[in-house]
Amino acid sequence: MDLFNLEIDENTNLLPSDGTVNYYGRLFSREESNHYLDIFLNTIEWKNDEAIIFGKMILTKRKVAWYGDQEFEYTYSNTTKKALPWTKELLELKTFIEEKTGETFNSCLLNLYHTGEEGMAWHSDAEKDLKKNGAIGSVSFGAERKFAFKHKETKETVSLILEHGSLLIMKDETQTHWLHRLPPTKTISKPRVNLTFRTIEK
Repeated sequence: MDLFNLEIDENTNLLPSDGTVNYYGRLFSREESNHYLDIFLNTIEWKNDEAIIFGKMILTKRKVAWYGDQEFEYTYSNTTKKALPWTKELLELKTFIEEKTGETFNSCLLNLYHTGEEGMAWHSDAEKDLKKNGAIGSVSFGAERKFAFKHKETKETVSLILEHGSLLIMKDETQTHWLHRLPPTKTISKPRVNLTFRTIEK
């Protein structure tokens, strides 16, 4: 099911069952969104993401960065990252999103996709370090990209376009029952920065 043309209602659950996803649409003006995009492209300590697959270290074209309240260690794809201290802009956004949603976060994993040809395969954010059924706040700046969900059992899909300056919240049992992905596309040549605010529990 494609949700590209529906009116945006942040209280509407985009998933038919087994989880909760709310899309808030654009929360920032184009000027504000361009400002954040420029800052994140140029000041974040980006590194190529690493994954160990079949015993081999793979470096992705996509770049990542990890920030938080303290030096949290976060393990996924068999590699461990240590959080850097918040930047002023990341803290601004964290505070804004917490006030908007009523959720709280203590860390943020950032992704940089240089063009539409860089994407993310089907996965769920269910690592043991993450709060069980906790909210994940996904903020997008830059190129508008399709984002899709697929139910692990029924294979039903839901997809939408994530706009420049928009917020998506995934919570409750979403990560248990649904996969999500960012499909690659050759039609987009501009970068996208995605901030995923999370809660680490130690």
